[in-house]
Amino acid sequence: MIGRGAWAAAVLLAAFASAPAWAQPIDLSSGGPIEVTSRDGFEWNENAQTVTANTDARAVRGDVTVLADQLIAHYRKKNAPAQPQPAAATPGDTDTGSNEIYRLDAVGHVRIVTPTDEAMGDKAVYDIDQSVLVMTGHNLRLTTPQYVMTARDSMEYWSQQHMAVGRGNAVVVATDGRRLSGDVLVGYTTPATPAPATSATPAPGAAAAKPTGSDINSSGKLQRVEAFGNVEVRTQTDDVRGDRGVYLPDGSLARVVGNVRIVHGQNVITGPAADLNMNTGIAHVLSTPANRVEGLIMPNSAQSPAGGSAATPKGPSR
Repeated sequence: MIGRGAWAAAVLLAAFASAPAWAQPIDLSSGGPIEVTSRDGFEWNENAQTVTANTDARAVRGDVTVLADQLIAHYRKKNAPAQPQPAAATPGDTDTGSNEIYRLDAVGHVRIVTPTDEAMGDKAVYDIDQSVLVMTGHNLRLTTPQYVMTARDSMEYWSQQHMAVGRGNAVVVATDGRRLSGDVLVGYTTPATPAPATSATPAPGAAAAKPTGSDINSSGKLQRVEAFGNVEVRTQTDDVRGDRGVYLPDGSLARVVGNVRIVHGQNVITGPAADLNMNTGIAHVLSTPANRVEGLIMPNSAQSPAGGSAATPKGPSR
């Protein structure tokens, strides 16, 4: 019905209204009103307290645009703080009847785009209260100016904690080609800096704009990546595997621990832990009193192409 469609649009626009927020990538939890459009209108379910936008749905709030086949907004009564009642008040003056959206579901060909970042999947759920995005489905991908994260099972984006989590054969590839993978990857970024305001929003199906230098700052800088289970770090010359790992982009350093195995050409070195300088390609295998370093070094292949040792043992770690 036309009346219901108009009412639904008003709920979506007004319920998200709040004070402007400091710029955050993929953050729908605060900001100005949200603008929602769809090709086939809106459906309002008063009993379920949902408003659904069907076919080529789009939601825009600030610099964040959500594109999907369908968007479902879950709303509730807004708990407004008590206000002093004027002397001439009449019954109903304190009842604003306003609602607020606490969850947004996106279904089918989901793309969430900001000037710097883009997340893709089959389904997404955004928890407004917690500022958490959870994406599931095939070809899960998060693209930022500094790295690309993919995952098989699910991907989480915690905007207030500056954290992204990939689960199930998760992979992070930095812009310089360095690659870290594991069963679970957790990437941490520094707090974003405000970016210049822009009114431009991508059209449905359009590619995200290429980030500039200032965009990289506004997106937040990759601080570290933690990896858990079946960890693999790849450089141009080495393949390092273990149970757990951490990568620090600033120093291009990685540490892998637990059943470590380093493969460099035909050379194989194993140990309890290893430190890897991804700039030089030199890895230091760490030993402990209970765990010795072992290796298979092939003749004429001990030196890396750059002239550094592919892997060198280091004394007992502390």
